[in-house]
Amino acid sequence: MSKPNDRQRPIFLSFLFTLIGLAISLSAYAQTPAYPTKPIKLIAPVAAGGGLDNLARAVAEKLSRSLGQPVIVENMGGGGGAIASQATAKAAADGYTLMIAYVGTHGTNPAVRRLPYDAIKDFTPIGMIGATPNVLIINPELPIKSFKEFVDYAKKNPAKLSYGSAGPGTLTHLGMEQLKLAAGIFMVHVPYRGVGPAYTDLLAGQTQAMFPTLFAALPYLTTNRVRGLAVTGAKRSSAAPNIPTFKELGFNGFDGQQWYGVVGPANLSPAIVTKLNTELNKVLALPDFSEKMASEAMTLMPMTPPQFGNYIKEDIARWAKVAKDRNIEIE
Repeated sequence: MSKPNDRQRPIFLSFLFTLIGLAISLSAYAQTPAYPTKPIKLIAPVAAGGGLDNLARAVAEKLSRSLGQPVIVENMGGGGGAIASQATAKAAADGYTLMIAYVGTHGTNPAVRRLPYDAIKDFTPIGMIGATPNVLIINPELPIKSFKEFVDYAKKNPAKLSYGSAGPGTLTHLGMEQLKLAAGIFMVHVPYRGVGPAYTDLLAGQTQAMFPTLFAALPYLTTNRVRGLAVTGAKRSSAAPNIPTFKELGFNGFDGQQWYGVVGPANLSPAIVTKLNTELNKVLALPDFSEKMASEAMTLMPMTPPQFGNYIKEDIARWAKVAKDRNIEIE
């Protein structure tokens, strides 16, 4: 007959081994260095120079200080951001490869193109940075002073108006197509390779209208080389307070903006996502950073990762509807 101690010994040993295993696990966890332990690559899906590149570098500089590791911007232009997006999607999900996502990579492009990546499933949303509204501008030689006059003129002269865009499927294209549909007007679309040539022809009177970002249009607006009629967004921009919103003018649903945020590859760990989101939102709250962005007509929009993820889904749905309604599909 076994003694009581003999029966209790296996239970005691099992409990002891469990405690030892837990201690080893806790020790290993305690010795794991806190993220990040090396430089982080922040991909800018454009060539060097220009607004998005400048934004990426401004964010990288601030994050480098707050994270304690260099955040290095790598420019990767081409394919309307598709090359950079695909590279980010294929990167290791370790928090050391991030990307500045924007309305092109995670809004308009997925709505009109067949892409080598899924803008939702292949990425982890980290946080929104902000957005600048789009503005309807016209050549000032037109006998038009207001948005109402623009709509009336377009209806009376359907063959006389054309608008330039930065290319098929861009925000400058889809935004104007959305306007045409809502206002019941017709204008000829003249696509260019980039926004620069589109401005050149607008200023020369070769085209009559355009729907660029407010930031890009400001130098022309302040020198009266173009006339602003309405801006997207929920409220007027402090950079151009005299230009009404479409909502004020009775046209709801014109919320499309040139937005920017930070994403990583799919399946980033929640701890890393939380860390990056927290630090990004701290950057957005810095007075010098917010002042710089305000001077560039950008409204900062701090969000949680789930909020940013929902924003991306809603933006893709917005432009997909416009593309479907206008029968726009780009190979």
